[in-house]
Amino acid sequence: MEFAVCLPVLVLLVFGSIEASSFIFLKQSISVAAYEGVRDAIRNEGSNATAQQRIENILNSRGVQGYAVAFPSGESADADRGDEIVVEVSAPTQPNSPLAGQFIANRTIRSRVVMIKE
Repeated sequence: MEFAVCLPVLVLLVFGSIEASSFIFLKQSISVAAYEGVRDAIRNEGSNATAQQRIENILNSRGVQGYAVAFPSGESADADRGDEIVVEVSAPTQPNSPLAGQFIANRTIRSRVVMIKE
């Protein structure tokens, strides 16, 4: 009797922990990719294309699917020294969920990093 009551709770805790860990990993991956991308874009010889390539390499190596990269501040190669360079990276949770993606509403996780052009 106790097993029938406890098992669903234990299963829910285990799978919930796995999903939460997966979403934390996704958020961290997006944050790291945005940071590394903007670090590449703010260099004197940096551009949006090199930053995009860096971001894609990081996200692909971590298995992130369906991501999008944006440069709201425009082309970083055209920016003057001291200008803000902005990189935004986002990814949906549903295709990046290892277990219950089809049961959880799809949300988009975003990261925005701003640095000053060198």
